[in-house]
Amino acid sequence: MVAKLENQLKEKIDQIEAGGPQKYHEKNSSQNKMFVRDRLRLLFDNGEYSVEDAKFANNQAGDLPADGVVTAIGKLGGKTVCVMANDSTVKAGSWGARTVEKIIRIQETAQKLKVPMLYLVDSAGARITDQIDMFPNRRGAGKIFYNQVKMSGMIPQVCILFGPSAAGGAYIPAFCDIVIMVDQNASMYLGSPRMAEKVIGEKVTLEEMGGARMHCSVSGCGDVLAVDETEAIEEAKRYLSYFPSNYKLKAPEVDAIAPKEGRELEAIVPENQNVPFDMYEFIDGLIDEGSFFEMKKLFAQEIVTGFGRIEGKPVGIIANQPKVKGGVLFVDSADKAARFITLCDAFSIPLLFLSDVPGFMIGTKVERAGIIRHGAKLIAAMSDVTVPKISVIVRKAYGAGLYAMAGPAFEPDCCIALPTAQIAVMGPEAAVNAVYSNKINEIEDVKERIQFVQQKQQEYKEHIDIYKLASEMIIDDIVSPSALRDELKNRFAFYENKEMVFSERKHPVYPV
Repeated sequence: MVAKLENQLKEKIDQIEAGGPQKYHEKNSSQNKMFVRDRLRLLFDNGEYSVEDAKFANNQAGDLPADGVVTAIGKLGGKTVCVMANDSTVKAGSWGARTVEKIIRIQETAQKLKVPMLYLVDSAGARITDQIDMFPNRRGAGKIFYNQVKMSGMIPQVCILFGPSAAGGAYIPAFCDIVIMVDQNASMYLGSPRMAEKVIGEKVTLEEMGGARMHCSVSGCGDVLAVDETEAIEEAKRYLSYFPSNYKLKAPEVDAIAPKEGRELEAIVPENQNVPFDMYEFIDGLIDEGSFFEMKKLFAQEIVTGFGRIEGKPVGIIANQPKVKGGVLFVDSADKAARFITLCDAFSIPLLFLSDVPGFMIGTKVERAGIIRHGAKLIAAMSDVTVPKISVIVRKAYGAGLYAMAGPAFEPDCCIALPTAQIAVMGPEAAVNAVYSNKINEIEDVKERIQFVQQKQQEYKEHIDIYKLASEMIIDDIVSPSALRDELKNRFAFYENKEMVFSERKHPVYPV
């Protein structure tokens, strides 16, 4: 009798773990998509997830193994994590009442254990047939998003998007700290192309409306574009290697590695403020080789945001990219930087600002897009942080760009300048033109006019000379590029135990 029951249990488990009908496995395979349990084996250390909750959910239905979602606890990089993973072979990974309850319960477990929560999303959204049971009630689908907001900044939340994340389900990635999307397969949208055509008369493809590449480069909803599922899972592992399990713990350290071999930093930064250079090369010369993990690489490329390590210790980097649009700050770049800054601050990862910024973009188009409120969002986020923050003026910091990049007024733990640095309301060319425009136009002789402009520009440069600013204690130190890495290493080590409360209040009124 016991043996019979054991065999019956094993048979039931095998049926559940096999997922949906074979034809859906074959469809996934044709799209280069893995079965959900193969994804989990690739994700967890040693391919094992030792605890799975509610495996038998809805098993009486007969055609809904695990009710289309696997909820598990296992080890990732030696740390405990909680995971929910849609099974797209079961009703296209759609949500029923038990699906929702399983997701809510694994979220509650992650909250109690104070461990990272991962969402492996591949779902067509709600089952319309189950809507009364899973949509409007107190433990309905809305509770999933409520829990995500509650956990934000408490524990890392990671979304790996393998397929669709449709309608309300699109808010799972929206509330995560990072969204990794598989090119060609991943998508998120509130209304499908078919619905868009029916309701608003717009004909559009799924890729155009909500595809991975669009979201990673245009909307900014995606953070990392992966070529396939294996890379997506590896990127999630890399990302979590920079983070503690929860906000109360320190970020993990690894063995130090020397920077990537290449040109000396002195050779990378041109003396001429208007000649572009590649900030990635500069970053490579500062951080441990191979340690850079970039967020939103394809979005708002005039600013670079990502994690690196200096002597094995994680640091969040915000850097202007003079090779793209001159490094000018736009609406999207302000949003991108603000989001990254709050992420680092939530989990006590120190911040390094590398400035080569002409300021914020001007003109009718950006004003109509709300450049002022978006810029305010960035400045508010940067001001609000309590982690160690160091500002380095690599070459220039003009106008409100100085403010946005943690300039002296915003209480960085220090503001360092390289010998190439200039800090001013605007650059010499613009300043001379603004002040002397009428005088310049009055000079008829071309040679005399050029000499006058050059003379005034030189006077302006002397007025904003970096040694003069250091003399006035506007900046804390002038450091040669070759000494910058050691300077940062020492300062971050000293600032490690920094403690501060930014302001006594309930919460700010966020500029959005």
